[in-house]
Amino acid sequence: MARITVEDCLQKVNNRFALIHMAAKRVRQLRRGAESTIASKNKDVVVALRELAAGTVVKSEQEIQEKLPGNLPDTLEQELLGAGNSEEEAEKSA
Repeated sequence: MARITVEDCLQKVNNRFALIHMAAKRVRQLRRGAESTIASKNKDVVVALRELAAGTVVKSEQEIQEKLPGNLPDTLEQELLGAGNSEEEAEKSA
């Protein structure tokens, strides 16, 4: 049986960040008892990646776009990006 690679999955999902989230979510579903869409005796992680590469598991583009870092809510984005600037702000206010 051929090995599954990230490149195989990226043909179906354009973004590595989205791919990881989709695979992790699918692994959790499989571990909770969801039925696999392909026949495989591999571990859950490999099954999830095989499903993604085969295109049997898909996620809507809207869900993917909502998860991308560029689409974080303003307050969360500022919190994440501003964490390193707190020392600079403290020096300016002093």
